[in-house]
Amino acid sequence: MVIDQDASPNHDARDPAKPVDVLLLHYTGMASGEGAVRWLCNPASKVSSHYVAFEDGQIVQLVDEGRRAWHAGKSWWAGETDLNTRSVGIEIVNPGHEWGYRPFPDVQIDAVIDLCLGILGRHPIPPERVLAHSDVAPLRKEDPGELFPWQRLHEAGVGLWVPPAPIAPGPFLHAGDHGPGVGALKQRFRHFGYGIGEDSQFDAGTEAVVVAFQRHFRPERVDGVADLSTVATLERVLAAMPGKA
Repeated sequence: MVIDQDASPNHDARDPAKPVDVLLLHYTGMASGEGAVRWLCNPASKVSSHYVAFEDGQIVQLVDEGRRAWHAGKSWWAGETDLNTRSVGIEIVNPGHEWGYRPFPDVQIDAVIDLCLGILGRHPIPPERVLAHSDVAPLRKEDPGELFPWQRLHEAGVGLWVPPAPIAPGPFLHAGDHGPGVGALKQRFRHFGYGIGEDSQFDAGTEAVVVAFQRHFRPERVDGVADLSTVATLERVLAAMPGKA
């Protein structure tokens, strides 16, 4: 694939002791892709990504994969707080929830898939570590959001996906609940990798993790409620991961 080049100054050295084993997907969340690139290349912004994928399928590289781009921000996954040093970051042009969130065009997703496959060929990134920005920063971020076609990426060989369990009536957990059931739920989310407390309170952080998980794996209803479908889908995800079930 043809990848255009534009240089961002916002990068530094990776930690050589930590392998690149995360692929992190974002949306730009700005009014235009051109404006997003200008921001990612502005020294004052102190943010960047390795690549930007435009809606017409154009790919622009801003930072060499060997360098630590500044895209994850304050984040956490499976005990790691410096996701930037372990990841390759792709910004996918979309106005996002603030500017008129819309479906991602097919040509854009085709280009993202090709780009991801190349990255996966260069780095030992397992499917379960192809993540959303909202997965690693659920209290701060929503991207790439519930319209992002994770299933399509999985079918092309990128990332983990399982059929979400159907939404059905039944018991659920939500904000304000507490007790052993909440503690067990949070333990399962931690087992996958989410940064979530070890207590038994369904607090704001728990709700944010449930929302992030729903956006990624059960996008039909994103409400922060741990219903039967959400919990069953989480179990399906864990069962699909080596050593996690």
